[in-house]
Amino acid sequence: MHSKPTMKDVARLAGVGTMTVSRFLNGTASVSKETAARVDKAIHELNYRPNEMARALRGRRSRSIGLILPYLYDTFFSGCGHAVSTVAKQHGYSVLITTSNEDPDTEFNEAALMLQRSVEGLIVIPANHGETRLNRALLGRVPLVAFDRPICEPAFDSVVVQNESGALRMVEHLIKHGHKKIFFMGMSAKVYTVHARLQGYLKAIAEAGLESYESFQCQTPESTLQEIEKHLRMKTPPTAYFTSNTLATRFVFTALLQLGVRIPHDAALAGFDDFELADLTSPSLTVVRQPAQEMGRVAASQLFERLKRGETGQPGCRTVLPVELVLRRSCGCEHEGAVVVQ
Repeated sequence: MHSKPTMKDVARLAGVGTMTVSRFLNGTASVSKETAARVDKAIHELNYRPNEMARALRGRRSRSIGLILPYLYDTFFSGCGHAVSTVAKQHGYSVLITTSNEDPDTEFNEAALMLQRSVEGLIVIPANHGETRLNRALLGRVPLVAFDRPICEPAFDSVVVQNESGALRMVEHLIKHGHKKIFFMGMSAKVYTVHARLQGYLKAIAEAGLESYESFQCQTPESTLQEIEKHLRMKTPPTAYFTSNTLATRFVFTALLQLGVRIPHDAALAGFDDFELADLTSPSLTVVRQPAQEMGRVAASQLFERLKRGETGQPGCRTVLPVELVLRRSCGCEHEGAVVVQ
């Protein structure tokens, strides 16, 4: 088995001294373009990776943090990421961004790679609830803040919103419109936020003495369309839908329109999380608005407070941010503009 290439190997191949390679890697002194090119070529040929953690322990600060999101095609996650990046820039830090695709193994490996690159802290929207492998043993003294979804690790800070109570209030609103068959539509019950919003839905339904209906077939527009088609063939079709997040709302809204369902006359629709075009659709969409930008800002601020105080070993704290109902027309309300209920 071949041993890992060392800095001496890079220096030998590039025809320079080890101090020159060290200066090139650390940027502590200027290196001529020609020499830098030779060192860079040698590093790539040997696939040399510096021991970033050892360099960090010697006092080198990377002035960078890592951000791991489930994926970037959901505007909610990208909005959160933008807020984190803004706070980092205010502190003079750069942000390394990657995605886990909701896979705990990918998430663990990406975190390990970021630690090798000496990130000073991590901000994470964890993979599926209860499956994340991120823990203090992996991170050592590097602080971590989880947001949108918590991690069951007492040393980590977390920033979440009123998922359950927000869902409960919105379903109660649909019930006040006279709906008795309300379907909960989600993407995955494994996701912490979806599970919490489901609990709010179930509580509101139970308190009203109604029967609950839930589906987790909103992974794609096609699967959502097929699911809605089944509902419409029921002896008593649903008169309202409550969707768990932005993508589910978009998929259900599109499916209802494609199937000729008049919203809200044939079926009302309300979702969790607002998005840019929600007030421009026809009809405009009623939603539970959560503070995505604020959540990212608070998570980043908490991380930089940890870095400032060096309190990695202290117990983590949970911050819960409020949500608000944005009542538009898809739920059956007939007012002209949006009405925001705190």
